[in-house]
Amino acid sequence: MKTYHQNNFHKHTFCLWKEVSQADFELQKSHFKSKSGSEYFFTEEGVYRMSNHWGRAANCRWRLVSQGNYKSQHTIVGFAKWTDFYPNDETAKLFFIQVDFEQKSVDFYHKNMPLYDGKAILRNATETAKTIKNIKQVLNEEDWAKYLVYEDLEELRMEIVEQLVHSNLNFNEIKKTFYSI
Repeated sequence: MKTYHQNNFHKHTFCLWKEVSQADFELQKSHFKSKSGSEYFFTEEGVYRMSNHWGRAANCRWRLVSQGNYKSQHTIVGFAKWTDFYPNDETAKLFFIQVDFEQKSVDFYHKNMPLYDGKAILRNATETAKTIKNIKQVLNEEDWAKYLVYEDLEELRMEIVEQLVHSNLNFNEIKKTFYSI
């Protein structure tokens, strides 16, 4: 597995950054400032990033795990260990999806992360984004179920989402199995 450090962490990587309090942030002068204004502070263990934008950063997918309600364009400090970086490639099947039914939330993660159990289907970035869009629709809307036969909408939601996460069937193929004859 590739080892990441201050000279290569910003090249085609996926990472979950953990928000840290600016009060906990003791480093004063950044080691690097990007053209977009993000500042980086390097340590032996990892890197701090002070930025007002998260998600896609150049050729990387960097997501902030916020302590509260993160709002875009607010400056936040995130920290990632060097071991939290994973290779990112837009066409390789690197990502899996996890759903929290109680919170009605969905997110994607890298297959090399310790939480991957090998059960969810791996997808490339485009397929992952499309599947997440479908899952959000199933979790939060009702129009998609208009012509389907079911007794309990919440059970139907769970069944369809589970199939979206654990199979290569697309949303329309899954819905077809619930049409009335």
